[in-house]
Amino acid sequence: MLKIQFDPSQQYQRDAIDAVIELFKGQPHSQEMIDISTKGQQSLEGSTGTANQLLLSDEAILENLHYIQKKNKLSTTAEEISELTGFDFSIEMETGTGKTYVYLRTILELYLNYGFSKFIIVVPSVAIREGVLKSIDLMREHFKTLYDNLPFESYIYDSKKLTRLRQFARSNELQIMVMNIDAFNKTSNVINRPNEDMGGEEPITFIRKTHPILILDEPQNMENEKSKVALANLNPLLKLRYSATHRNPYHLLYNLNPAKAYQLKLVKRIGVTSIVTEDDFNQPYIEFHDTKATKRTVSAQLTIDELQSDGSVKRKKKWLRSGDDLYDKSNGRHLYQGYIIDQIHHGEKWIRFSNNVNLEKGFSHGVDRDLMMRVQLEEMIRAHFEKELEVKRMPIGKRLKVLSLIFIDKVANYADEDGKIHLWFNELYESIRKEERYQSLSLPSVEGVQGSYFSQDNKNKPKDTSGKTKQDDESYNKIMRDKEQLLSLEEPIRFIFSHSALREGWDNPNVFQICTLNETFSEVKKRQEIGRGLRLPVDESGERCTDMKVNRLTVVANEHYDDFAEALQTEMTEDGYEFSKSQIDNNRERKPIKLLSKWRENTDFIELWDRIKHQTKYSVSFDTNKLIRQSVQRLQQIRLQPPKIKVRNVDINVSKEGISGEALLESTRSSKPLSLSIPNIVEAIQRTTQLKRSTVIDILQQADNYDQLLLNPQRYIEEASNHIQSEMTQMMVDGIKYEKIADGYYEMHRFEMDELNSYVSRMVSSSKSIYTATEVDSTVERSFAEQLERMDDINFYLKLPSWFTIKTPLGKYNPDWAIVKEEQGQSKLYFVAETKGSTDEEDLRGKEIQKIECGKAHFETLSDVSYKIVTDAEALYL
Repeated sequence: MLKIQFDPSQQYQRDAIDAVIELFKGQPHSQEMIDISTKGQQSLEGSTGTANQLLLSDEAILENLHYIQKKNKLSTTAEEISELTGFDFSIEMETGTGKTYVYLRTILELYLNYGFSKFIIVVPSVAIREGVLKSIDLMREHFKTLYDNLPFESYIYDSKKLTRLRQFARSNELQIMVMNIDAFNKTSNVINRPNEDMGGEEPITFIRKTHPILILDEPQNMENEKSKVALANLNPLLKLRYSATHRNPYHLLYNLNPAKAYQLKLVKRIGVTSIVTEDDFNQPYIEFHDTKATKRTVSAQLTIDELQSDGSVKRKKKWLRSGDDLYDKSNGRHLYQGYIIDQIHHGEKWIRFSNNVNLEKGFSHGVDRDLMMRVQLEEMIRAHFEKELEVKRMPIGKRLKVLSLIFIDKVANYADEDGKIHLWFNELYESIRKEERYQSLSLPSVEGVQGSYFSQDNKNKPKDTSGKTKQDDESYNKIMRDKEQLLSLEEPIRFIFSHSALREGWDNPNVFQICTLNETFSEVKKRQEIGRGLRLPVDESGERCTDMKVNRLTVVANEHYDDFAEALQTEMTEDGYEFSKSQIDNNRERKPIKLLSKWRENTDFIELWDRIKHQTKYSVSFDTNKLIRQSVQRLQQIRLQPPKIKVRNVDINVSKEGISGEALLESTRSSKPLSLSIPNIVEAIQRTTQLKRSTVIDILQQADNYDQLLLNPQRYIEEASNHIQSEMTQMMVDGIKYEKIADGYYEMHRFEMDELNSYVSRMVSSSKSIYTATEVDSTVERSFAEQLERMDDINFYLKLPSWFTIKTPLGKYNPDWAIVKEEQGQSKLYFVAETKGSTDEEDLRGKEIQKIECGKAHFETLSDVSYKIVTDAEALYL
């Protein structure tokens, strides 16, 4: 079975992890011994356990918070808070960017760095809980490799296995427990009632004694007062909140919002195939949206067609009351004669007209909904086949499994023998796959390509559910169990049908098409809908695909593209983001970028390619003595403060009326804890820097500031490691050398393998390239390409393909442009250019600058090629 590979070097994920780790700078590696004996029982051997222990003061954490927020550009000095308002800290990451991976790694590193060993992942639903467990299972081997077989226990809280709570408190190993909020937010929950098997204690007592760190997954769903009190009853040391859509971003540490995710190409682009009726005003169209009630009247919000003064018709929303005549409200549209509102039922959400036409909320009259759904299915199948053709042209070993996800609002429409959606799909699939264009795909028969995930009743018959019932559990388990299997090219299932089970908590990286089929207008949020397919896909080897020409998610919608985009933008604005509608691409405006038929006869291109086609390998060297000297200077500047002990007591009351909590005492005092131990500082710094043991020892001995080490060993290790790593990275880049690889070339025939498509808004017509157009990713690139087109002495230019990469110590580097320039009508100059909004080093990220420096060193090994960083084409002359 295909195994998903995980890349531990993703910088944005590392930044999110570091944001939490740096919050506790200065915290010693420490655990607190606790008594877990039960009522009426003396402390005996085996009745002790360990708890998380926070030894930093509020002031130290606040200082760290200010540093992190400045570093991540979340605040200015004027915006800084003067004191902590609680111990809740938020990490915001867009859907599909690896939120679960980030917080699981954060847990492991909090344990390694500070000794925090008791963690509870709290989730708001069964679906998310199952997703977390599947993620842990998928990542376990990866984490063992990454963290040298670090042992940890992970499990679901089960009210039938309460003894696990005693083990949770007793164990010295890292404990990760996953709990659904509904398991402990009521006094009637098993965990909140005295239990004989737990020595007469309420089982939750064993959790409370450990001061667990809570990881809240989707905390915006746990913001009501009942949930807040229940979380406080766990007596947490602190809460780390992870979501893409925080309702309240308490003490924000890191923010990867949608705009950033799209800009950094961390998620798929979004395309919309909209299915709408246009200029069809030949029926009495009525769409029923909602009702509202006041003390005196009930009204209904309807969309109807309104006659304009120029004789045209426009579709408009109106709030109407009982007795209103749609003929009058439409300015005399004759089709509405007889449509007088007879009754509006606010509670049951239905409306009746005098001509016996009845509508329920979400339904419409005067439109063929079945036809709309059938066309949606057809467009979705075609989009799927087109993606299959695109994937088939990819190199062997890099091909992708293509999946399409179809939401339906009534299970019977698919699961029943005469279910119309099932019948439509079978007919359309077989008809379209027989078309000549798709013959080369050799797709399986219709029976084999469908997979469905529906909850079942007690007679094993599929049924409609809310997605939150016990009957949904088996459906979730099946989805999670098959997640990796669905990615295999050998698995015939390509089209996944579901009702409510995939609304949240599940996604699959290789979902490229999403289609929602409703007899009513869908009330599912756009962000929730597209979230099932935003994650970057994986190829047949399990590696992530970063080719944004492939990474596009198509949403087949029964509404106009503008309406979809406006709704999505509104949702993101409500979630606190500014998101430009222009970042969503309209599938109907996509056009191919064609490779010219005589591209191999372009002498400028051939001569340029001969100069830049060479692949290289690098070696790094630096003066170890210089590294030692410079690191010593930086370590000698370290100035630390001793840790402080923090004490917090909370009184928890469980009664029939509910669970409440009240803080009784908080205090801090400067002191070294008795349990303070000094880690193996040499080994710790070695693990971070990968330097020889002797080199680390030389640096530490020459720095000779062990007084700072004894004040706060862990903080000293962190600062020392960072100083040494910073010096070493820059010296590696300064000393890097490239040499050509014998017979190593970027193969020119790969241009023929790429079939390029782009959106009109991202294309610049090309007359000096081997392509008919150039795809640009920013206004800087657009301006640069347009300038090159206008310049008489620019003979040729090319946006370098994504597979043209240079290896560096910091990862792969893909230069932007290759250019041929005429010099005084005689000779030619050959450039590789990197376009940036600024060439000022202070405006560029450190890693970005260092990659560019490596790129410069690579091209220096090639003949007659200049490498430049430019903001516009005029800089080529400098």
